[in-house]
Amino acid sequence: MTASIKLSSAAGRWVLLATVLGSGMAMLDATVVNVALPKIGDEFGSSMAGLQWTVNAYALTLAGLILLGGALGDRYGRRRVFIIGVIWFALASALCGAAQDISMLIAARALQGVGGALLTPGSLAIIQASFEPQDRARAVGAWSGLGGVAGAIGPFLGGYLVEYAGWRWVFLLNVPLALLVIAVAARHVPETYDSQAHGKFDVLGAAMAALCLAGITYALTTAPERDTNRALVIGSALLGIAAGIAFVLIERRRSARDDGPSPMVPVEVFASKQFTAINAVTFVMYGGMSVVFFLLVLTLQVVSGFSPIAAGTALLPGTVLMLLFSARAGALAQRIGPRKPITLGLLLVALGMLLMTRIGADSSYVTVVLPAAIVFGIGLTLAVAPLTATVLATADERHAGVASGVNNAVARAAGLLAVAAIPPLAGLTGDAYSNPSTFQHGFRIALLTCVVLVVAAAALAVFTVRDDALATAPASAEPLCKVNCAVAGPPLEPGRVLSASGDTDSA
Repeated sequence: MTASIKLSSAAGRWVLLATVLGSGMAMLDATVVNVALPKIGDEFGSSMAGLQWTVNAYALTLAGLILLGGALGDRYGRRRVFIIGVIWFALASALCGAAQDISMLIAARALQGVGGALLTPGSLAIIQASFEPQDRARAVGAWSGLGGVAGAIGPFLGGYLVEYAGWRWVFLLNVPLALLVIAVAARHVPETYDSQAHGKFDVLGAAMAALCLAGITYALTTAPERDTNRALVIGSALLGIAAGIAFVLIERRRSARDDGPSPMVPVEVFASKQFTAINAVTFVMYGGMSVVFFLLVLTLQVVSGFSPIAAGTALLPGTVLMLLFSARAGALAQRIGPRKPITLGLLLVALGMLLMTRIGADSSYVTVVLPAAIVFGIGLTLAVAPLTATVLATADERHAGVASGVNNAVARAAGLLAVAAIPPLAGLTGDAYSNPSTFQHGFRIALLTCVVLVVAAAALAVFTVRDDALATAPASAEPLCKVNCAVAGPPLEPGRVLSASGDTDSA
């Protein structure tokens, strides 16, 4: 069931407002929480592992449940699940703001991720199902552009709140924002469903995916810590690996059967070697980039003495470049093939990371940080849009929804695991964030590791991504979300969320 609203109408503007504000809450959390980490660590006396889990607890539940969240909206109503996600996110945010210790904050962040998994796919699905067909592309473009602006404003806002109001307001601000979203959505957003969504949900598959990520992440995070329980680390790693194997077996069995729950990830989507290759590139690329997003803001505050506002906005030039030029990068890839833009983009990302290794005590933003941020942003601009287009073009058209969702989840899982593993391996453990010289040394080692990862992703692109991957792509393979900040992962495509029955959205 779909609606038929004109974008130019008052009703259309209300729908756009609700979806932009709702998804904006989740987007802001991806950019502003890192700014608050030094203050959180100081107040709670947290170790580096605690700060890692403050980021990763949210990423864990979001990555594990985001595909299931889209299917729930298709079945039970996109507006209903979206509003439930907003309420859940707001309550979890209030718990974050009221946290009395790092353990309570980490648990509340995990709950936030559940809310994000419900509202994030729902915001785009609402747009696709609510607007008239001729207005959908423009509506998505408006959502994407406004969301990019929110991503650019986020670091300013987060830095200001941390500096002048306290880190708790980074989370508490979500509560009044959520109340506004709920009021607008309940009154102005029409309810829509996927009439073909009749199958059972792959709850077991989602649980195994989340357990796999949780077990491996815990092992990677705690293994380098002194006085850690080695038996618990080994048991956690084995549990994660076993859950991962179980996930694969469950998805294979459900893909081969017509009865029972539809698979969360149909294995036939990986029949395309190009789809598998581009997801491998995504995994390695976002693994390296996510560590930079995690550590750079910390380093600028701990090592260079930047204020929260200055540190939070350090990568703003890259965000602006993506807002302005990502659509042109996608068009370039359509003309010359995706391999060259992706490869060149990744090499520029690696060069930007190398330039970041110059950051030290009393580093100047203009002479040290800004050149690195610009090169890094140009690289992202060149790489992300062609990558997204290739994901959609190399999957079977009827699996476009799950292809987009899988690619987004792969990127988030890569970031989760890399943020868990690389900082401890670089010596950033215990109270390292309170020792500027120790943190600077570990930051440089971590960045060099990330450079190796991103260069490896570029090499994968050279040897596995074909230049003709977009030559015969169907019209539906062109990504509608052409503007994306690429902090957490490639954009989910609206109207292509896999329904519970395994069919693409009927909207």
